[in-house]
Amino acid sequence: MNLARYCLQHAEPDRQAVALEVAGPGGKVLESWTYGSIENAVLSIAGGLRETGLKRGDRVLLRLGHSSDFPLLFFGAIAGGFVPIPTSEMLTEAEVSKIQTDSGAALTIHDGHTSLPLAPGKLLGPDEITVLKASRPGNYAETAADDPAFLIYTSGTSGTPKGVLHAQRAASARVPMYQGWYGFRKADRLLHAGAFNWTYTLGAGLMDPWANGATSIVYVGPRDPDIWPGLIRSTRASLFAAVPSLYRRILKYGDVNYEAFPDLRHGLTAGEALSTDLYRAWKTQTGKELYEALGMSEISTYISSGPHMLVRPGSPGKPQPGRRVAILDEASETGDLAEIDQPGLLAVHKSEPGLMLGYWQRPEETQAAFRGDWFLTGDRARSDADGYYWYEGRADDLMNAFGYRVAPEEVERVLRDHPDVHEVAVTSVSIRDGVSLITAFIVPSDPDTFDETAVATFAAGNLAEYKRPKAYQVVSSLPRTPSGKLKRKALTSTL
Repeated sequence: MNLARYCLQHAEPDRQAVALEVAGPGGKVLESWTYGSIENAVLSIAGGLRETGLKRGDRVLLRLGHSSDFPLLFFGAIAGGFVPIPTSEMLTEAEVSKIQTDSGAALTIHDGHTSLPLAPGKLLGPDEITVLKASRPGNYAETAADDPAFLIYTSGTSGTPKGVLHAQRAASARVPMYQGWYGFRKADRLLHAGAFNWTYTLGAGLMDPWANGATSIVYVGPRDPDIWPGLIRSTRASLFAAVPSLYRRILKYGDVNYEAFPDLRHGLTAGEALSTDLYRAWKTQTGKELYEALGMSEISTYISSGPHMLVRPGSPGKPQPGRRVAILDEASETGDLAEIDQPGLLAVHKSEPGLMLGYWQRPEETQAAFRGDWFLTGDRARSDADGYYWYEGRADDLMNAFGYRVAPEEVERVLRDHPDVHEVAVTSVSIRDGVSLITAFIVPSDPDTFDETAVATFAAGNLAEYKRPKAYQVVSSLPRTPSGKLKRKALTSTL
C-alpha cells in the first residue's frame, strides 16, 4: 500500500474533476488542479526525488509556506517511498535545527522564505522545486502498509519535540471519519483554515477530501478573522474545518447570520475542546450544525460527533465506528476499565490501524506510552450510559495553543537562557470560557532592572509564534513541594 496512491485513487475520481483549488483574497481562484494534474505532478516529484539519489525510507525535511507546493511535495515524497517531515513555517533556526538533527533528514526542501537548519545537508530551493515538478513521472513505490509514510514532530512531555512516525496505512485507517465525522459526499468542497504542517490540515484538508473524490480548497491570503465568512461564501465551501478559537473570532468579528453561508452544510472543529457556549452561539447565529472531533498527532481523530448522531453540547461525541477506545481506571496499572461516569485515562487499543508506528528513535518513550494493550492519549475523560465521551482535560502538563500542543518545559528551557531570568515556570491560564493564554511566571535576576520586552523579544527569536508566552508575570518565587518539585498547577494562585 502507498498512502499517496490511496488518497488519489481510492474514490476512483474523474481525472478532470477538481482536486485542489487555491484561493486568494476575496476567494479569487488562483490555481485549479484536477485529479489528473495533481497525480501527474506528484509522480513527477517522486521521479525527480529518486534522481537526486535518495534511498527508500530517507527523510525529507519540508520548509515551505502555505502554498500548493506543500501538498505536492508531501505526497510526492510519499509516492516515491521517502518520508517527508512537514514543519511549520514559523519555526526558528534553532527549532528546525533540532528536528533536522533528530530526524537525520537526508534532504531539505525550502521555498526561500523559511528559516533553515544550521546544518541542512543537501538543499533544494525554489528553482529545484520547479525542476522537480517538471521531471519525468515515476511510479508509486510499492510500499507495505506498515512501512513509514511521514514523520511529524510534536511537543513531548519532557519539553523536547519528538517525531511521530506514521505508516502508509494511516490514510486508509481514516475511513471511520468519512461518515462518522464529515458525512462526506463526492461533490463536497472542503475549506480548511489550518496550515499544512499540522496533522489536522494534512488529514482533514487533504487526505480525506481526496480519498473521497471531493475538492480541497486552500486559502493563501491574509488571515484576519473577519475575512472567513466572505471566504466561505465565495469559495462555495460545503464543509469548513477550523479550531474552536477561530469559530469564536468569526462570530465576534464577522458578518454572520442565517443567510451568511448558503452552500455550507456544516462546520467541523478539532484541535481544542469546543465549549457549550460557543457551540450554541454558532448554532443560534448561523443555523448550521458544528461537529466536533477529538484526536492527536499520534492517531488523528477517533472520537467525534457527526451527521448521523444527535449532538450533545459539551461532548465531542462517541468513538467512531470500528474504533477501539476506552477509559482506563487511573489507579490500575494493568489497564482495567473505568466505570461509567468515572473520569479516567482516555486510551486507544494498540490494534488501531491509525495509531503511529512509534516515536522516532525513542523506543523507551513509545513503550511508556502504553498501559498493557492500550495507548495512553494523555487526556482524561469519562463516558456516559449512552456512549458519549466527555473531555476532562489533560492528564499531563501539555498546553493547547490554538490547536497546537506545547510542552511548558520547552518554553521554559528557552527563557532560562535569558540573563534577566533567574527562574521561570510556564503554564496555560484561562482568561475566559474557551480562551487560554500561555503565561510565563518569572523570578527575575534583578527585579529593579527586569525588562519584559527584552525577554519577549528573545522568545520571538527562539520560539515559533504559537509557542511564545502571550503574558508575563513577575513573581518573587515559584510554588514548589518540600522536595523542590515545581507545583505547576499552583501557579495561577499567584495571579
